[in-house]
Amino acid sequence: MIASLTGTHAGWVLGVARIVLGIVFFAHGAQKMLGWYGGPGLASSMRTFTEDLHLPPTLAFLVIAGELFSGVGLIVGLFTRIAALVIVLTMVGAIATVHFRFGLFLNWFGTKEGHGIEYHLLTIALALVIVVEGAGKVSLDQLLHGHISGLEQSQEATQK
Repeated sequence: MIASLTGTHAGWVLGVARIVLGIVFFAHGAQKMLGWYGGPGLASSMRTFTEDLHLPPTLAFLVIAGELFSGVGLIVGLFTRIAALVIVLTMVGAIATVHFRFGLFLNWFGTKEGHGIEYHLLTIALALVIVVEGAGKVSLDQLLHGHISGLEQSQEATQK
C-alpha cells in the first residue's frame, strides 16, 4: 500500500515542475503562517479566513498549514501525491469561496474587485499530474519507494 503512494513513473522533468510548485506553495503558506515575504502572519490570516471568508477556525488553520507543509513536501518530494492532493483541494476551495465570481483572468489591471481563477486552474492541473505520476526520480519518495519495495519483497519471500 505505501509503495503505491511513493512509486513514480516520471523522470526528472516532473521533478522540476514539482519543486517549482512546491516553492510557490511554501512561499504562500509562509506568508500566511509565518509572516514571511511580506505576508500577514498567522493571526491576521486566521482573522481573514474566519471573519471575511466565514471558514471554521479548524478549516482555516488546515488551509494555511496545508499550503506551507504541502509546499515543503513537494520541494523535497516526500509523500508527494498527498501534498499535491492537498493543493488541489485548497485551490478548489479558493475557487469556490472567493475567486469564481471574478471570472477567469487575474486582476492585472485593477479593473475588478479580485482575481479570477486562471492561477488556480493551472495549479490544479499541475498538481493533478503530480498526483497521478508521482514525485519523479529525484525525490525522497523514490528513495523511500526503493526501501519499502525491498522490504515488501523480502517479506513475501519469507512467507513463501
